[in-house]
Amino acid sequence: MILSILVPSYNEEKTIQKVLNELKSIKLIGGFEPEIIVVDDCSADRTGEIVKSFICENPELNVAYYRHDFNRGKGAALHTGISKANGDYIIVQDADLEYDPAEFNILLLPVVKGFADVVYGSRFMGGKAHRVLFFWHTIGNKFLTTLSNIFSNLNLTDMETCYKLFRTDILKSLHLTEKRFGFEPEVTAKISKVPKIRIYEVGISYYGRTYEEGKKINWKDGFRAIYCIFRYGIGK
Repeated sequence: MILSILVPSYNEEKTIQKVLNELKSIKLIGGFEPEIIVVDDCSADRTGEIVKSFICENPELNVAYYRHDFNRGKGAALHTGISKANGDYIIVQDADLEYDPAEFNILLLPVVKGFADVVYGSRFMGGKAHRVLFFWHTIGNKFLTTLSNIFSNLNLTDMETCYKLFRTDILKSLHLTEKRFGFEPEVTAKISKVPKIRIYEVGISYYGRTYEEGKKINWKDGFRAIYCIFRYGIGK
């Protein structure tokens, strides 16, 4: 069994080496082996150079690198990664280490036990550590999750989470179009409509970063998320 780990990256030279080292060291349960797919969304810094050096220095690892010829957005980077994935399951790992790859096994457990097709990692449930940051950002996340739940008829606590684990064949069957941060509400709306889909949610840690530290999502992305919730919640 292979777990395809998608790493969308844009100007992440400060953290990409650490991310790759963390992914190199993980030991997955259930006989899973990692496939790491880095999609560089036309970074203007040394992100690509660092990834290529890592691949050369670790030929025993299953790592692939793809670069967009212009900046298309996180969602577009994920579309590329999904199309290139060869694994049985797919998970997303942001390049900023706000999420801990050591917790992949928390998401894999419901899959290994045969219960789940999709597992969301929630920053708002369980006893895991999370960095205390922005009040209104948290309120915004909870608002978007509640609005998403109204249309999807799910009871998620964290729709906007990065850590989403999908059975690959199901994810590839979806027609995904959002190029930026609208990926999260779109994929949630569309995955909820798959017949007999088994969706689980588990508590995870969250080591958030500030905008000064490189956080990219902003209020405009929040309005886009609302639009996406209505568009894909009502449509097919």
